[in-house]
Amino acid sequence: MSEVARFIAEVQENIEGLRTDAAVRQATIDWVNAIAPHKYTYNFTWLGRPIIQFPQDLAALQEIIWDTKPDLIIETGIAHGGSLIFHASMLKLLGNDGRVLGVDIDIRDHNRVEIEAHPMFERIEMIQGSSIDGSIADQVRAVADGAERVMVVLDSNHTHAHVLRELELYAPLVTKDCYLVVCDTLIEEMPAGSFPDRPWDKEDNPATAVEAFMSTSDRFEVDTAIDAKLQISVAPGGYLKCMVD
Repeated sequence: MSEVARFIAEVQENIEGLRTDAAVRQATIDWVNAIAPHKYTYNFTWLGRPIIQFPQDLAALQEIIWDTKPDLIIETGIAHGGSLIFHASMLKLLGNDGRVLGVDIDIRDHNRVEIEAHPMFERIEMIQGSSIDGSIADQVRAVADGAERVMVVLDSNHTHAHVLRELELYAPLVTKDCYLVVCDTLIEEMPAGSFPDRPWDKEDNPATAVEAFMSTSDRFEVDTAIDAKLQISVAPGGYLKCMVD
């Protein structure tokens, strides 16, 4: 066995160990609950733009993008645009002509100005409107038409009904071996009432939508190795790999 193969095998053993360590998982959940009131995910930027994510998920996303090489990444939810910039920068590193499409019900003027002024904007297109509006979904499908490898990230309204409808609309766009990433499934692991100013909560969130969707779909599998590897993630159970055309 080569040194590279030996290292890869060791990493896989590490991941399997984490997968079965209930104490580590509980410690992770306790840590997430402790830092949630401090809005930890707001602390980071990507190439100058706020990116409201755990850094661990960014590590997973870059691995996915590098391995699967999509030529279109669709993301619902734009906020400050950091995720769009992240996706665009990864596609630039791939050296292809990949594009990023962002959808948001409210692209605020100050964010639009900053996103459009960014060096990565040349790869980005934005659509303003609800991601579950039929006419908006039609526009997204038109952009996706002809793309060979499509990845989708859902990160807008986090209620069960909204995410389930997004899954129904956008999961069909994901191509074989690419990923559908559903953010903020972590809500289901947090105490009820953790989001008093939001319409989502325990039992009404992206995780429950994923569960309902997966009960009716045979195209996707949950990539549990990513969950085990990351431990700290906004999307446990939300990294879905497309297995069939």
